[in-house]
Amino acid sequence: MTHPIDKLLAEKGWVLADGATGTNLFGRGLETGYPPELWNVERPDDILWLHNSFLDAGSDLILTNSFGGTSFRLKLHEAQDRVTELNVAAAKVARAAADAHSAKTGRTIIVAGSIGPTGELFEPLGALTHDSAVAAFREQADALVAGGVDMLWIETMSSNEEVAAALEAAKATGVKVANTMTFDTAGRSMMGITPGDYASFASQHGADLIGANCGIGPAELLHSVDGMLAAKPGVPVIAKGNCGIPAYVEGAIHYHGTPELMADYALFARDMGATVIGGCCGTSPEHVAAMAAALSGQTKRPFDADAMQAAIGVAWKDIPQKPDEDDGARRQRRSRRRDK
Repeated sequence: MTHPIDKLLAEKGWVLADGATGTNLFGRGLETGYPPELWNVERPDDILWLHNSFLDAGSDLILTNSFGGTSFRLKLHEAQDRVTELNVAAAKVARAAADAHSAKTGRTIIVAGSIGPTGELFEPLGALTHDSAVAAFREQADALVAGGVDMLWIETMSSNEEVAAALEAAKATGVKVANTMTFDTAGRSMMGITPGDYASFASQHGADLIGANCGIGPAELLHSVDGMLAAKPGVPVIAKGNCGIPAYVEGAIHYHGTPELMADYALFARDMGATVIGGCCGTSPEHVAAMAAALSGQTKRPFDADAMQAAIGVAWKDIPQKPDEDDGARRQRRSRRRDK
């Protein structure tokens, strides 16, 4: 039986994913530092609103509200014993939104179970082992599948060790698995991985889709996507970039990206060769609606790097590479994104 994401890719050549979780929930009253995963049971109507907003804007694929749903992340909030409960609830809310939208519109909607990083360091710099990481990811993956997701979506990774552990756990469930890594302005992950090296590694370890998410801004993200495409991974490539460049304004993080900028980004991502396109931090339903209109109204064009620079700013092909660092320095730079 054909998977719904393969069906959509065959029908129209691209799939539009959703936007931010945290950014939009802050507008509903989520406080900084409070785990949004708890809202799956405490305020499910707000999570349903989030999914419906993106579906109404044109998203073909929505991510569950479960980015921090491993026992390692939930332990920070004394909820490590609620992994199954919270992830099943996340999947069920998203599934309900997707099924209702499909029944109303006839559209194919994909529910992807979001799995974020553990936030822990692997041995020898930390206490995390491959086996303990696999066990934590498997517990979350099993719960998401039990809740009704169509696929699993491992995102915002920065090390190949964690990619390997998450993929091992996710693939054991038998569902399709996507995996994305996040990169900085130097074209490397926090652990020093290049997009090309990541692409080869993740595809060899069983990822059915690979890509980049979060990072700095849309132009930098497409620089990373270009590096993945050059590695010829043999699987569909995802672009899920932040809504412009984040800035700290009046005590809060704001993103400068307009709907028009994100529409341009979506078109250049597709022109480049990405086939699953969405937004990350700062991306609202309004941004996604602009992306949907652009993708539906404009056929794929030959990729033009100069036109992209003029439209969204950074000369992606000229982004400087940082000098090599040792592993300790890379790990000292490591951070984990909470707001997708």
